Amino acid sequence: MANRPSIRQLSDPGAHKALGHPLRQRILRHLGIHGPATSTTLGRALGENTGTLSYHLRQLERNGFIEEIPERSNGKERWWRQISADLRWPPPGEMDEESQKLLDEITEFKVEQELELARRFFRDHQRYGDWAKASRGLTHLTREELDEFFEAYMELLSRFGRAQEDAPPGARPVFLRFFTMPASEDPPS
Repeated sequence: MANRPSIRQLSDPGAHKALGHPLRQRILRHLGIHGPATSTTLGRALGENTGTLSYHLRQLERNGFIEEIPERSNGKERWWRQISADLRWPPPGEMDEESQKLLDEITEFKVEQELELARRFFRDHQRYGDWAKASRGLTHLTREELDEFFEAYMELLSRFGRAQEDAPPGARPVFLRFFTMPASEDPPS
C-alpha cells in the first residue's frame, strides 16, 4: 500500500502556467500511465522532437511536477518520473485572473479527454471484461459531508495508488474518475 501523497495547493501562478500547456499535460499523462521515460522515448510516444520535449520537461521539473531519476540517468540520457502528489487548485476567489483563465483552458482540454474516455468506456466496456467497472449515485449531503466524502475518496485513491514501477505483476494502468455536483440548481434550503 502506498503512503498518502502530500496535498499540494497549486497557488503559484508559475505552476498554473506549467500545467497550462497541452503538451505538458500529455507528458504527465504518459508518465502516469507508462512510468519513467526519457525525452527520446517520450518523443516516439508523443510524436514530438526531443528538443521540444526537453524544454517542457525542464518546465515541469522546475515547477515540481516531475523529477529526474539520477540512478537511471547517464550522460545525455535523463530519465523522468511524475511526482506523486494530491494536486488541488485554490478556490476560484483566491486565484488571479490569469490563473483562473489557465485553469479554464486546462479544464477545457481535460474535458475533451474525459469525454473520449467516457465514449471509449461505453463503446468498448464488454471488451475490457472485469477491468471495466462503473457506478453512479445520488444522495443528499451537507457541504461538510461532501467534504468528508471527498477526503475519504482521496484516501482510497492513495491507499491503492502506485507508480507503474511499483506495481505488482498483473497490474495495469486503470483510469479512475470521480466528480460531484448538485443535482439541481436550487440552493439548499
